[in-house]
Amino acid sequence: MNLRLVVENFMKYGVLICIGCHDYRQQDILLGAFLYAIVPCHLFVAYIIELGAAQHAKGALGRLKRSDSAPTDDPFRVSRSFQATWYTIAWAHGINATFCLLVTTYTVYHHIHHPLIGTISQIHAIIVWLKSCSYAFTNRDLRHAYLFPQTPSTIPDTYSRCPYPLNVTVRNLAYFWWAPTLVYQPVYPRSPSSIRWLFVAKRSAEAFGLGMFIWLASAQYAAPVLRNSLDKLQTLAVASILERVMKLSTISLVIWLAGFFAVFQSALNALAEVMRFADRQFYTDWWNSPSVGAYWRTWNKPVYHFMRRHIYSPLVGRGFSGHFASAMVFLFSGFLHELMVGVPTHNILGVAFLGMVVQLPMIYVTAPLETMQGLNGRVLGNCIFWISFCLVGQPLAALLYFFAWQGKYGSVSRAKA
Repeated sequence: MNLRLVVENFMKYGVLICIGCHDYRQQDILLGAFLYAIVPCHLFVAYIIELGAAQHAKGALGRLKRSDSAPTDDPFRVSRSFQATWYTIAWAHGINATFCLLVTTYTVYHHIHHPLIGTISQIHAIIVWLKSCSYAFTNRDLRHAYLFPQTPSTIPDTYSRCPYPLNVTVRNLAYFWWAPTLVYQPVYPRSPSSIRWLFVAKRSAEAFGLGMFIWLASAQYAAPVLRNSLDKLQTLAVASILERVMKLSTISLVIWLAGFFAVFQSALNALAEVMRFADRQFYTDWWNSPSVGAYWRTWNKPVYHFMRRHIYSPLVGRGFSGHFASAMVFLFSGFLHELMVGVPTHNILGVAFLGMVVQLPMIYVTAPLETMQGLNGRVLGNCIFWISFCLVGQPLAALLYFFAWQGKYGSVSRAKA
């Protein structure tokens, strides 16, 4: 976006920045604040469930010791008992986590009008939901290793610093709640130095400044392009729609990059510094991705680690193929994306879901380019990634959801009336 485009935008539209023009209803703010306060309570419920499971595990181990009977004497009976207990615990965790997400989704879809407040509430609920799931799955593995110490285990040695069930405490869960990760561990690598408050202030200022930039760019540049595209979508003028998508791709990319930097470089690093969280590789050089698959493995490490730890690896470990496990990951991710986009905009279009599902054939097509000898294959894969990322992905999705929003609440709905 060069100076000529800035001047042209100003001459054509004037200043579009207007704080009072946003439809921030009091109900939206109150419900958003209520959801932000109540959703983390489900993590505490998960702690209560795990506390009961830990007490049961200690009792079971104590009974085995008192009877002077090793678990290997009747492995099938002990295994059946563990599975039956896990099913009960899993149902309790599932009901708790799903209830959290259902309440938030219902409230956002039916009672929170402003899409930004709805999006923040929905993302917060999804994060807590994923953390609750990881807390349950990891403690299940720890409990199994605790009850069956003679069986081979993949539990890392570092976990011995806080062995099960000593990790089931409010303090341990509270740290996981605020830590910039979605995968639960009893212990995390911690930075040895004290908190650098100047570093925190700099990263916080970056996040705030970029947030303001995103708001200004959205109102001044993205909104006019979106509004000018409504009549083209109504008449299904394909050539004009393609021109609008390409024009929107520039500002869409700028806004996305600003948002990416604000979250993954600024906000998460500030939070990691406050929590003294040492593992700060929240992303790698995704912009050099030689394939679509490489991009999804590198741009969002917290989500990638969750998907690999709790969906991909368990499926592969149970005998499913890597292709099937990848398909399940992207189906699940598509469901989450639709919750994050379709629910706050009050339009479940399936565009976000399909956008994730379409990634699968693109991953398979570009995967050979990643291992091709020489630079040509990697360069071609990187070009395919950027074209799909800039043109086919975000701009088109933004255009469709904006059109659906206007069709429900804005100028398109008034024109139909």
